[in-house]
Amino acid sequence: MSVPPKYQIRARYTDSTVTVYQAYDPSIGLPAARDGRFPAAWKRDRMTWIKPSFLWMMYRCGWGLKEGQQTVLAVEITREGFEWALRHACLSHYDRGLHADQAAWKRELRQSPTRVQWDPERDLRLTALPYRSLQLGLAGEASRAYADEWTVAVRDVTPLAHRIHALVRAGELDAARAELPEERPYPAGPELLGRLVASVAS
Repeated sequence: MSVPPKYQIRARYTDSTVTVYQAYDPSIGLPAARDGRFPAAWKRDRMTWIKPSFLWMMYRCGWGLKEGQQTVLAVEITREGFEWALRHACLSHYDRGLHADQAAWKRELRQSPTRVQWDPERDLRLTALPYRSLQLGLAGEASRAYADEWTVAVRDVTPLAHRIHALVRAGELDAARAELPEERPYPAGPELLGRLVASVAS
């Protein structure tokens, strides 16, 4: 099995939507899943991070067992919104191959409604892999658009997370793998990722 490129978006997607994952306290997550949209209590003026990788989300939320992250959501958003976020993003760290200097990067970061961070992808045991997973941070207009315009559906996938976790703990990795959401390379060429692929980051 070939190893994916170091920087590649892998996601569950259709012709019109892409699925991203978040984890919340049940007070936010359960109403969001019930109503198919984020409740008024969801703070639209704060940065929120979305992740197309199910296993990276499991690493972040501890399979839905961490305090304040017990409800794992699969949020289906429009591809139009997702790609707008990529086009308007800045890398979350300075990269001398992409930015003229630290000051230029800081200016771009302040002006960008979205930011990209690449973290090691995870396997079923949540061990770091040699290639990266996209995290997309949304602030300001991007955060509001995500909650109120881009979101098509919200599903509670906490039971799925717990089921896969139980299989992993039992050593049944093939069965666990069969339960994972199918994620394929997302068609994002240089026009979307050209300024977001770190040239010197480890």
